[in-house]
Amino acid sequence: MHRYIFNSRDIAAYFKYFSVPSYLEVSYMQYIFNLGNKILAEPLTRDFEHFKNEVFRELYFLWANGFEGERSDISAMTADGQLALICDQECINLESYMKLICLHLVFSGNLPYINLNFTGMILQLGLKCDSDVYEQNVRKIMESLRLVAYDSFGHAFDLELGVPDELLRISLNEEFKASLVNRNFRDNLKNEQLKWLSDLKEKSLKVFGTIPARRRTGTGSRTSESPRNGAGSVSGAKYSDTASQMPANKVQPKGAPSSGNRK
Repeated sequence: MHRYIFNSRDIAAYFKYFSVPSYLEVSYMQYIFNLGNKILAEPLTRDFEHFKNEVFRELYFLWANGFEGERSDISAMTADGQLALICDQECINLESYMKLICLHLVFSGNLPYINLNFTGMILQLGLKCDSDVYEQNVRKIMESLRLVAYDSFGHAFDLELGVPDELLRISLNEEFKASLVNRNFRDNLKNEQLKWLSDLKEKSLKVFGTIPARRRTGTGSRTSESPRNGAGSVSGAKYSDTASQMPANKVQPKGAPSSGNRK
């Protein structure tokens, strides 16, 4: 059985379907590029800049074709008239979806398996084929993508016996898993980001120095330094130095009419 090798559109579709943040896309590309021809097509492994440009080109195609996230129609992952490489043509959506599942297991080293119900996927993927044809294609895609199935108890499940209407655990086979290096990719990426921030902080301190702490003002309570001199006096040391005192005879006590208005 032919072992499938991923191309730039597969990588771009993974970014779209699993909503990889744009600022992490290049890091994901660098990781899978370093895996080499074990997983990537040979022309894409020769130059990283070429590979990156091809993925960005396919990202634009998927965006223009309406493939934006996990709720997108899987058929939008392929161009009109594109031929299936592993499955029969009527099961091309199964082929596209299982590529995404395989890539997710590759990128997620801490994820041992994914639960799938193949019988329920027929309607979800919009497949129009007989059950016998569908089961044959399930076996084809599993073998080509180097995936294995286990039952809910973790025992190996032979799909040659048929595709059950129950959840199966889908995982990378042991040989394929052992060939992948640096499985804790996301942990290493997180550590690299923290180290980059730490280096940036050290460089900033060398250029700008430390920033002095701001002094807190206005925390003290207002205290009166002088007794009231009358209705027009302003109490409190904070305002006595800056505020101008009004003459006491021109100040009208609150609630009392001025003397000029009295009759």
